[in-house]
Amino acid sequence: MFLHRDIPSSLGSSLLVDHKKEVFMLCPCQSDKDLSDCCQPIIDGKLAQTAEELMRARYTAYSQVNMDFIEKTHNPKTMKKTDMEANREWAESTQWLGLEVIHTEKGMPEDDWGKVEFRARYQGSHGENEHHEISEFHKRDGQWFFTEGKSPSRQITNDGPKVGRNDPCPCGSGKKFKKCCA
Repeated sequence: MFLHRDIPSSLGSSLLVDHKKEVFMLCPCQSDKDLSDCCQPIIDGKLAQTAEELMRARYTAYSQVNMDFIEKTHNPKTMKKTDMEANREWAESTQWLGLEVIHTEKGMPEDDWGKVEFRARYQGSHGENEHHEISEFHKRDGQWFFTEGKSPSRQITNDGPKVGRNDPCPCGSGKKFKKCCA
């Protein structure tokens, strides 16, 4: 039998206590694995086998404010664009609430690059937020490195009827569409 207790810290993790009173810390990456069997070995030096493993370990490192790991696993070619002090301040002022991996492209042990799309929920100074990113990873000499992260582009579509150039503008101005919002 397990008892569930939330940890009131920025880790956003949970403790499980079994009937023998052994304590297990669930990994912040929400893999439902014990931290010691999931991200902690990678943070402690074991090489990630996939881009997703490294991404999950980096999320966990942010939750632990382990900026040495974040820096060590960042591609040196793109590192100069990164403000590590700003990242540290962000990690320190954030309570990490959860991680959702949305999609992976390549990034398997036999690959040398991969992409991982994810959402990380967090509580910051301005309330609850979500960081949605597509991270790109490259492998060099058997080690995965984070290269860059981009916000996913959103395609805007109009589900309403098509407005002709000479039709009244749907904004309500009374002008023809071609002279107003076209």
